[in-house]
Amino acid sequence: MFTVSALLCSMMALTIGAAVQPLVYKKTTSCPCGWTEYLDRCFIYIPEIMTWSEAQKNCQSMKANLASVRSFEEYAAIQKLTAFNGYRNTWIGGSDSQQEGFWFWIDGTPVTYTNWCPYQPDNLGEQHCIQMNYGARKCWDDTKCSTLYPSICAKKILG
Repeated sequence: MFTVSALLCSMMALTIGAAVQPLVYKKTTSCPCGWTEYLDRCFIYIPEIMTWSEAQKNCQSMKANLASVRSFEEYAAIQKLTAFNGYRNTWIGGSDSQQEGFWFWIDGTPVTYTNWCPYQPDNLGEQHCIQMNYGARKCWDDTKCSTLYPSICAKKILG
């Protein structure tokens, strides 16, 4: 009888301990599987080619937006996500479609950093959306929003 009671108490202690354990956990990354954490946001490279609007809609389906870029360091981190695909031209979330020459990020953050290629943006032929990895310098270019490119989505880390 004593053996059964001791065994029963041990099992209950383990069960109670297991039930309490989730209340005391160590914080890990808040990015979903497949996303990459950088500072306070999560990023994902979407290799499927889409128009800028389709890419934004796709990001929104994941509770994200096309990526805004806040610094050179962040741009370098985002660019690494495109490396395995040969640094292809890729959509990010900048547009001046509301008013020519006034660039905005689709997520509403202010444009405080840019990485335009020389002589860009030039609005050649109704170009209102930003592609990254353009040319030999892998900088930004304005291009037609109907062009088909892969994209980078971003979302804030939920705390």
